[in-house]
Amino acid sequence: MAVNYAPNNPIKLRPATPGDIDYPSSDGEQMAETDYHVTLIAYVLAMLRTFFEGQEVYVGANMLVYYEEGDPTQRVAPDTFIVFGASPHKRRSWFTWKEGKKPDVIFEFTSRGTQSEDRWTKKGLYAWLGVQEYFLFDPLDEYLKPRLQGFNWVDGDYQAIPLVEGKLKSEMLGLTIGSEADMIKLWETKTGKELLPPNKETTARRAAEVAWRTAEARADAAEAEVTRLRAELERLKRKQ
Repeated sequence: MAVNYAPNNPIKLRPATPGDIDYPSSDGEQMAETDYHVTLIAYVLAMLRTFFEGQEVYVGANMLVYYEEGDPTQRVAPDTFIVFGASPHKRRSWFTWKEGKKPDVIFEFTSRGTQSEDRWTKKGLYAWLGVQEYFLFDPLDEYLKPRLQGFNWVDGDYQAIPLVEGKLKSEMLGLTIGSEADMIKLWETKTGKELLPPNKETTARRAAEVAWRTAEARADAAEAEVTRLRAELERLKRKQ
């Protein structure tokens, strides 16, 4: 049936309330352009979640972050973001007004399709939001020079974090950030201990367990040999 929109038959619309507004948990876009980016996001997410395990720190990846209540168009999907003082429980999206927190640290892994947005649009948005640290990495080493960049939020704008021997220090994360081939590398700044991706971490743990068992077996064998030699020495003494 046709609807008459003439002034004498107006349609009265109830003003939208926050509860009426739909905030999709997906923007319908693909996660990343290449396998390099997908793997990089997954590895960094896993390393950071493992590092902050048991703490009130939320680490999210490629999730929509809504930053203006009532307007679902005001959103961004960082490749990886970290929020301190937030429960690590799973979420479909991040709402700054519900959580009472914006991201503290953001990583973007730039690509052919995102390089301009990452360097200018998102950087300006994150500065406006007051994201304390912003890191950019080009896994293919094709678009950014240098390929690893970092910024601190100071007085409403970003200042470059010095790149020293190819590495950046994140004061907020307590981590040193570097790269190798197409991967981000992370070290605990205080101890120098490297954070390992899931597969490498499993391999390293298993290798350490094998090494420990081997050392333990060698120690037991050495102790048994010492006991045998002492007994032999006592036997020779008695024989004399």
